[in-house]
Amino acid sequence: MNLGTRKILDRSFTVVGITSIMLMATALLVVVVPIFTGGIGAIYFEGTIEHRKLQYNEFGKGDRGAIERQIAETEPYRNEVFRILDAFGDEMETMEPGEKRNYLSKYKKVRKMLSRLLGPLPGDQKPILLRYQYGSTRWEKAEELLHDLMFVTKWDYSNPDEMAKRYFVPRADEFAGTALASLFLYLENNLEKMLLPERTFYWGFLTDRSLDAHIFGGIWAEIQGTFFLAVGAMLFAFPLGVIAAIYFTEYARDNFFTSILRSANSTLAGVPSIVFGLFGLAFFINTIKVSDSKSVLAGSLTLAIMILPTIIRAAEEAILAVPKTYKEASLALGSTKWRTIVTVILPAALPGIITGGIISLGRAAGETAPIIFTAAVSVGATIGLADVFTMPTPALSWNIYNLASEHEAANEIRHVQYGMVLALISIVLLLNLSAILLRARISKKLKG
Repeated sequence: MNLGTRKILDRSFTVVGITSIMLMATALLVVVVPIFTGGIGAIYFEGTIEHRKLQYNEFGKGDRGAIERQIAETEPYRNEVFRILDAFGDEMETMEPGEKRNYLSKYKKVRKMLSRLLGPLPGDQKPILLRYQYGSTRWEKAEELLHDLMFVTKWDYSNPDEMAKRYFVPRADEFAGTALASLFLYLENNLEKMLLPERTFYWGFLTDRSLDAHIFGGIWAEIQGTFFLAVGAMLFAFPLGVIAAIYFTEYARDNFFTSILRSANSTLAGVPSIVFGLFGLAFFINTIKVSDSKSVLAGSLTLAIMILPTIIRAAEEAILAVPKTYKEASLALGSTKWRTIVTVILPAALPGIITGGIISLGRAAGETAPIIFTAAVSVGATIGLADVFTMPTPALSWNIYNLASEHEAANEIRHVQYGMVLALISIVLLLNLSAILLRARISKKLKG
């Protein structure tokens, strides 16, 4: 190959490499930016007076005097809404039965949307569910509710060659000529005075318990559960992985038995995670009965088996990377083989071993399938250390899926879903960053 051709190939590979990096960076931004913006929305948003009331009543947070003053400030505007509703109620009593029936169903819809916007209306029974005991706690949701209240959604099917087109009709037209007609314009002009939105940093999203299936509150139980499961998996997998790596590199001979063990380890690394979950259910819970049903212990053991091949491989590579002269020098000075491994080889391989361990810890924290059958529940409270042997736990990975796909109010709690995703990604990134820093620190210490 002549020099000109070699230069052309080198430049081509350089361009391809740079293009690949740019495409990967672009794809990463496309994924991460919406997660970041949506996740931040769970912590930083415009909270209404309903949010401040909720925080004080349920968590004891906030200034009671300031909240009472703000409630008093909103009362005149809310009372005007209630006056309009009462006036229309009195007006319906004077209507003909057919006309009254026509208005009644529409009026009930208006009252239902108002109660979601402002909280329970006068004369209504106190709702059982917490989500109905307060109005809209977030201003952006309040604006969406106001739009639904102001307009009726309809569809145009007139053109058979096109898909139906959505359009909006003012709801006030349905009540034209009645006392209720003035309500809609009044709400549009005074909703902000009724809800008093303020910019809010809600750090309790990370530290509070969830309320009413994550309609309100925070995700502390999920964060704690993820931590228990991941750390528990490492407590089982890390020592076994390092011991197995020492065996493969220092004691095992190249024979059929060792070849089978290596093949088994490689095969386990490629097994789908859902299979580990089914194995954990069948073996740890149904066979050896480490717990009566789902528990953190069963989930941690399942995750430990899943990440064990990765830890073994990472530790094995780290040990093999230690120069042979270290071992030879130690043995030449009269040290035993085991002492050489413990005092010379393992300390030199420690940066690589720890890096593999922490990366495996990040994987354990983000796995969903293995804990579905063994440890995770959709809704649950925080648990103590003494409960990990018998109790299941919420976890970020499982609850993200559950809230996004199976929750009855999935569209109303998108901010919670994004907040959980951001929290999980942040945990994994912090673990990886700690691996890099720890590796650098240990390497520097070993070099003196």
